[in-house]
Amino acid sequence: MKIGIVGMGIMGSGIAQLSATSGHEVVATDVSKAFYDRGMVSIGKSLDKLIEKKLVNQDKGKILARIVYTDDVRAFAGCEIVIEAVVENYKDKVEFFRKIEPIVAPNAIIASNTSSISITSLGASLKDPSRFLGIHFFNPVALMNLIELVKGVKTSNEAVGRATEFAKSVGKEYVVVNDSPGFVTTRVIALLVNEGAFEYSEGLASREDIDKALKLGGNFPMGPLTLGDLIGLDTVVNIMDVMYDSFKDPKFRAAPILRKMVEAGKLGRKSGEGFYKY
Repeated sequence: MKIGIVGMGIMGSGIAQLSATSGHEVVATDVSKAFYDRGMVSIGKSLDKLIEKKLVNQDKGKILARIVYTDDVRAFAGCEIVIEAVVENYKDKVEFFRKIEPIVAPNAIIASNTSSISITSLGASLKDPSRFLGIHFFNPVALMNLIELVKGVKTSNEAVGRATEFAKSVGKEYVVVNDSPGFVTTRVIALLVNEGAFEYSEGLASREDIDKALKLGGNFPMGPLTLGDLIGLDTVVNIMDVMYDSFKDPKFRAAPILRKMVEAGKLGRKSGEGFYKY
């Protein structure tokens, strides 16, 4: 397949890496070549680790050669699937979808990697929402074994079928879920991080002990505060706000400490400091 990737941040570069490692051609873009180059450096480092651990047995150069940059949306014309992975902002996503729809073939799938925004609402920006769905990956993309396929109200079964073929082609398990804010996974994951932030702000325990308690007591691979730093605390706040606005349920109120940390630029791993320093 020929796959289009929009946005080469943590998630977009991970999707590009996975697609190229699986033998697909990848056309990628971002707001500038500098962002793309930064994403490619990240991909190179990730591949080095995977090759060292023998989780990837292909030549690194051949994988990287399958990913090409473009600053012209017309380069997506031959893509069978285009996946958007830009910031969690409705207007930015919709602006891109309106540009790309006239370019790609009528049977091409257009998808979003959003973790919280309504797929039905995003799809409504297209003339043909039947070919639009959520293809939600998890960080780190190369190692996490799940893709969440999200059906909007007007998403066709054919689109879901082609998305499942793609999921299989990149070696991932998948679940098909109906559209709802936060879907199945993010709705629970964001609440876990948010509640851990409340516990920390209340002085219930140290950050290390909160994480240790959930890792050992709940058998989670990492604690909620470490997880928040990995996701990005700004992303967590955005997700909580989307769910709060959608459900009007106070349980989705973002912990004030998260907002303060975001205001201070403490976003987690991507900024070098969140609940922990990196």
